[in-house]
Amino acid sequence: MELNFLISVLDRDRADEMTAIYKEHNLPMVVTFLGRGTARSEELDLYGLQATEKAVVTAVADGEKTKQIMRSAKRKLFIDIPGNGVMMAVPVKSVGGGRTLAYLTDNTAPEGGAPQMQFDHELLVVILNQSYMDDVMNAARSAGAFGGTVLHAKGTGAKYAEKFFGVSLANEKEVILIASRSSEKAAIMRAIMEQTGPHTPAGAITFSLPISSVAGLRSVDKD
Repeated sequence: MELNFLISVLDRDRADEMTAIYKEHNLPMVVTFLGRGTARSEELDLYGLQATEKAVVTAVADGEKTKQIMRSAKRKLFIDIPGNGVMMAVPVKSVGGGRTLAYLTDNTAPEGGAPQMQFDHELLVVILNQSYMDDVMNAARSAGAFGGTVLHAKGTGAKYAEKFFGVSLANEKEVILIASRSSEKAAIMRAIMEQTGPHTPAGAITFSLPISSVAGLRSVDKD
């Protein structure tokens, strides 16, 4: 069955509107994280934008509701137009128990098997020591990344990391989410690891997740 983890990144003052769209489609669990954008000043000038605080609004939906919510977000929030946010669907591989599945699907199991999908985009998740966001984003941009969203976090594995990597990693963390084309993903991850990896003060660790559908990543030159 097809389930997706929906991730919407948009200006914080529009988070309630996105939450309302999720709830219109009867999604039982909507979780919002607070963060900020990483776009450079020249990129903001290109789109005529100002730096703003961000919200990451998440939920789990089946395949059909994912399509419906994407359409609603495009129609109501213009999410597919650059500058209005990014929305993506990350496939869910497994769910912890029948009750959890029933809760997430409103007690209606989606029909059919998991679709065969080719992923044109991937979500890069970078976990790093606090205050090194600019170093990581500079590394990512050197390999073609345009920008990302940073979340504040707290780590709990600093002692184990010191044993494993041979360096001391701080407890205070930042998490950067970068949406990328699959063809560019490897180069971006390699640049982050080489320039700001665990052997550096940034202590960055990165992995990627597949994105089954996405809105809001159209580039200016393609438009």
